[in-house]
Amino acid sequence: MTAGESGAATAAGRTGEPGTTGTTGTTGTTGRLPAWGLVAGAVSAVLVATAFGAAEAVPGIALPSPVVEYGLPVLRVLLDLAAVAVVGLSFLPKLLGFDDPERTEPVMRRARPLALSFAWAWAVLALLTIVFLAAELNPGTFPTPGAVAAYVDKFGAGQGLLFSAACALAYAGIGLLAVRFGEKVPAELRIVIALFGLLPIPVTGHAVDSVWHDPIMVSMELHVLGAAAWTGGLVVIAVLVAPERELLARILPRFSRLATLALVVVGLSGLVNGLGTMALTPGVQLPGDLLSSEYGLLVLAKVALTALLVPLAAHIRFRLLPRIERREGTAVAAWAAAEVTVMGLAYGIAVALTTAQIPPG
Repeated sequence: MTAGESGAATAAGRTGEPGTTGTTGTTGTTGRLPAWGLVAGAVSAVLVATAFGAAEAVPGIALPSPVVEYGLPVLRVLLDLAAVAVVGLSFLPKLLGFDDPERTEPVMRRARPLALSFAWAWAVLALLTIVFLAAELNPGTFPTPGAVAAYVDKFGAGQGLLFSAACALAYAGIGLLAVRFGEKVPAELRIVIALFGLLPIPVTGHAVDSVWHDPIMVSMELHVLGAAAWTGGLVVIAVLVAPERELLARILPRFSRLATLALVVVGLSGLVNGLGTMALTPGVQLPGDLLSSEYGLLVLAKVALTALLVPLAAHIRFRLLPRIERREGTAVAAWAAAEVTVMGLAYGIAVALTTAQIPPG
């Protein structure tokens, strides 16, 4: 930042003038960079991973059409991101607190309709994903309502997604009341419904047939919940709160503690999930198959992305947070955009992992 830019930022922070570089980031297009970075990173990663693992045509065996082959992982990752947004927006009132409604209510008046919109998107994307899964199972045929119903009846992934869609619709109903009545609708209720709707998501991944099935499923649930709270919270803060210097100085220390816990949970559970799934799959040889299989390479890529998050998160926590607490202008929105872009890449890899082949013996 040049001296002129620094002066402009300081002046904007004093005046509170909207639409200027300022308090800690920018409003408008630049303020939405974290959200765009998350979506772009997730979609690009899942498309590259899907192309990397695309099945070769075998005579006599029908393969899903390119629309299904590439559309399904994109739908899955957009579904995950819609749920992440709902979780982040649900935690926002608890992070902001309720002791200064004159400052916090303008932010929440923007957040509540966004949460409602993303809840509807979550429900629609979950239902569309079921349709695409049914189409993947029956390549070359259009997924009729009967085929979709049969898929849901037979497969846990379909049942899990249907339950997740139901939770999203329930959230939409509660969210509509929140738009109408504000924080008279308990934030805790919204948080519980949003997190509950995430719980079926690991069911759509690989299952481990061993005595360790339940511990690994618990680890997967913790991974999904921790990642959603961390990613969703950071994006929401960067987009809605970063332009408000006073609010950011209050909320970021609270979120930093949550993010630190989430980083530990996500990192450890991710290792347990990836390596545990491979180690408990009959015929898999570790560490050799980590470098010689699609699944192993994706696990390594996800571990590398998680490791990359550590210095980015540490910079915000140890370099920017003290300045934010002093109400100084920072480039926190830009750093948050970098961090959530890496998170988006990790989400894309995570979706690719749910369908990647674990090498048989």
